[in-house]
Amino acid sequence: MFEKILIANRGEIACRIMQTVHAMGVRTVAVYSDADAQSKHVLTASEAVRLGPAPVADSYLRGDLIIAAALATGAQAIHPGYGFLSENPAFVEAVEAAGLCFIGPSASAIRAMGLKDAAKALMTQAGVPVVPGYHGDVQEPAFLQDRSDEIGYPVLIKAVAGGGGKGMRVVEKAEDFAENLASAQAEAQTAFGNPDVLIEKYITSPRHIEVQVFGDGTNAVHLFERDCSLQRRHQKVIEEAPAPGMTGDVRKAMGDAAVKAAKAIGYSGAGTVEFIVDCADGLRADGFWFMEMNTRLQVEHPVTEAITGIDLVAWQLRVAAGENLPATQDDLTMTGHAFEARLYAEDVPAGFLPATGTLDHLIFPQNARIDSGVGEGDTISPWYDPMIAKLTVHGADRATALQSLASALDATQVAGTVTNIDFLRRLARDPDFISGTVDTGLIARKSEALCAAASPTLRDIAIAAVTAANLQDAPLTGFSLWAPLDRAISLGWAGETVVANLRVHGPDRCDVTLQDETVELIRQGAHWGLDARRHGQSVTVFGAQSMTFEVIDPLARQGIEAAGDQVLAPMPGLVRDVCIVPGQTVVSGDRLIVLEAMKMEHVLRAPRDGVVANVNVATGDQVTAGAVLIGLETDA
Repeated sequence: MFEKILIANRGEIACRIMQTVHAMGVRTVAVYSDADAQSKHVLTASEAVRLGPAPVADSYLRGDLIIAAALATGAQAIHPGYGFLSENPAFVEAVEAAGLCFIGPSASAIRAMGLKDAAKALMTQAGVPVVPGYHGDVQEPAFLQDRSDEIGYPVLIKAVAGGGGKGMRVVEKAEDFAENLASAQAEAQTAFGNPDVLIEKYITSPRHIEVQVFGDGTNAVHLFERDCSLQRRHQKVIEEAPAPGMTGDVRKAMGDAAVKAAKAIGYSGAGTVEFIVDCADGLRADGFWFMEMNTRLQVEHPVTEAITGIDLVAWQLRVAAGENLPATQDDLTMTGHAFEARLYAEDVPAGFLPATGTLDHLIFPQNARIDSGVGEGDTISPWYDPMIAKLTVHGADRATALQSLASALDATQVAGTVTNIDFLRRLARDPDFISGTVDTGLIARKSEALCAAASPTLRDIAIAAVTAANLQDAPLTGFSLWAPLDRAISLGWAGETVVANLRVHGPDRCDVTLQDETVELIRQGAHWGLDARRHGQSVTVFGAQSMTFEVIDPLARQGIEAAGDQVLAPMPGLVRDVCIVPGQTVVSGDRLIVLEAMKMEHVLRAPRDGVVANVNVATGDQVTAGAVLIGLETDA
């Protein structure tokens, strides 16, 4: 076994790997960028080495610096985590050329599955079913349009080197193909350095079921399936294992196909074979097709660990150290049911825009496994994925596990940034999800209800007001001894100002009047009916929904709001493309700016017909949230 391992990743990924590595008595080396100098994974490791500035191209994608760090610290092996260089065959070869061990598959196995078109051809030869489509080398737009017309709409454009939903677009009709192709290719070029795409028939009632495989280069086994059908924009939101409605014959057929895929490339280590499943008539042994193979550990691996009791990272180390597979297929069993939910800093009502902020208050539940790379006081920066944590629960059956998930989400508290916690809570209680009637379109069909902004009740506002007045800690603060115990608090919510008048009746009772209605609050321990926290000039109330109010100083001067003729940056990001010039006439909906934030591309479009007055940014600029990017001429 190794004595020291360098982990070439960051955040929750690096922290999760360190947990197992340290338990095995092996020392760890962390690497970090300037933005991560005080991050959890750096503080958790046995030692740490700086790579460079915050951009991933200057830090976490610098394979040469990572290898140099491993050699300098005496590490014998490099674990890539998942993401970054984990599926880069050239990095694998460089690691091995330096005399180090790469904890993962061979470069040849990664190459075999790295390009989706070549992988599908290989799987066809191996007898694994694949989705109908075009997987060739010709990339001329007109040619791809013809192939899509032949396949029949809807079709899916997918980057051949892609993953995580990047470089992927669904096209419903022929006239939308050209714009979606250009967008997918641009995003693929940015994310993977390769603009090539493939075209597939888009299945309208699909489920996404993947199989965890593990090989030692000769033999391979599967550790059952995970259902990852709850997705938005092809990105997973909640995963579970096993898949609801799975039958023994379908599980065997999918497991056999996944093992066949792994053996076809002499796979070593942990991998995932992803299948798209037509669920229009239920799960069938002939109703699934190979999509791709991820030649690494997956973000959602904890649900597999929960039902099998196997530590997949420990298996990775043992196989990389030269041991055979720790178990045969007959040795593997599963118990109960597990769910994993991904908690992100993102503004769901605004279209899941990634968010930043300092985690002023962070509480996780006791009944869940928490994989996280941040803690209270840490900052979610614009440089990397905005994940805060993964919450994994396990129960004796699906209903019990799902109830535990809902309970765990209810007990999670985050203040200092907007999150998707309310969205996750609604999903966990969705009737179709509860019944197991899931497909990849569920979130899109119910987006209005699932993604709606929270609407505070009078009680929510009242609790925010007493929290803003610091009544939870010092009930009489700010009141005069010989005057009525009244006080006015101004709160901001969704652009509106609400004035709450507080009247205190001793340390445990307060009446809050909002317009013509009065809410009576009784102090219960440390709070007034619901838990709430003040952080700076904001107050977050933790109830059925998490809501953050601005505490307004009535004497403060109001900020200057951007005029309606200005296009603002909805989040911090990198200007990837400027599509217009001053003086150009635009029509409502025209592309103006392509903004890249946290590995995703966001297109800013013209809010109305008009003429561009000024362009304040150029390609390559880094902008902050709220920055004025483009101005339109004011109508006469």
